[in-house]
Amino acid sequence: MTRHTPRAVAQRNRPARLRARWRATLRASDRRTAHLSPTTRGLLWTSAAGFLFCVLNALMRSLALQLDPFQAQFLRYAFGLLVLLPMVWHAGLAAYRPTQIGGQFSRGAVHTLGLGLWFVALPRIPLADMTAIGFTTPIFIMIGATLFLAEPMRRARWIATLVGFAGVLIVVGPSLSGSGGGYHLIMLASAPMFAASFLITKALTRYESPGVILVWQSITVSLLSLPLALWHWQALGAWHWLGFLMCGVLGSGGHYCLTRSFVAADISATQSAKFLDLLWSALMGWMVFSEFPSQSTLIGGCVICAATLWVARRESRARAAPAATAPAVLDA
Repeated sequence: MTRHTPRAVAQRNRPARLRARWRATLRASDRRTAHLSPTTRGLLWTSAAGFLFCVLNALMRSLALQLDPFQAQFLRYAFGLLVLLPMVWHAGLAAYRPTQIGGQFSRGAVHTLGLGLWFVALPRIPLADMTAIGFTTPIFIMIGATLFLAEPMRRARWIATLVGFAGVLIVVGPSLSGSGGGYHLIMLASAPMFAASFLITKALTRYESPGVILVWQSITVSLLSLPLALWHWQALGAWHWLGFLMCGVLGSGGHYCLTRSFVAADISATQSAKFLDLLWSALMGWMVFSEFPSQSTLIGGCVICAATLWVARRESRARAAPAATAPAVLDA
């Protein structure tokens, strides 16, 4: 027999109210940044995600040097889910029920495969090389977005991406010109996997909220990573538990910012900001591993910054131009 008490009705309506509150929060955020173009907002969200991920990568590299990579991979996402549990508990499980659970597990499977390759190579190559190799991901993303999402690839975006990639080559050319080793190739193989994951995420934003995508990424990656983690399990110390807790906070925040960037703008329009990760990586390398950035890193960073700022300014002007001419057309 169906219960119609006020409390039961309120419980059934809670997910809808929370989704409405979430949409209201997003609209309020959009109003505060209404003077910025969608591309600029997307670039800002992407830049914030890049900074959080670079801090995360430095911490993860320290932990992966002490533990098995597959165990580190599982704990990274298990703690990410732990950080999100209070939010899920407050909103109720129904508020985070996905529209298409198959899409969530497909994204999780692709992302887990990329992470497996990434974590195997992570403790074996320098932080700067890892970040630079990751810059090949935007190339795969833009190709996939054009082929599968029918997103336009404007000339300015191609130019900014190619110039930014040239900046990356300036930075990593000296180190990659010699024998990079098999682990560099393993890290490179993770790039198309992450590109596919990000493209699936972009598709999911059409009918899922960023919160749902974020929670289910942690669930799916944790479940799919667990078997190999148990096979290679090692005892953890207090520092390890604290470190993975910090990784959970940083990773969840980074993926939230990244998902918001996908909502704000075309995925291909935000990829030039990914090259700013090199600057964050140089900073983390200096602070954590006492690696002072070389002259090539500084020169390449300037090239990357110039490309990112140029495309943001150009697309902002392109968006403002039709708005400025519209009243004249109406008056005529």
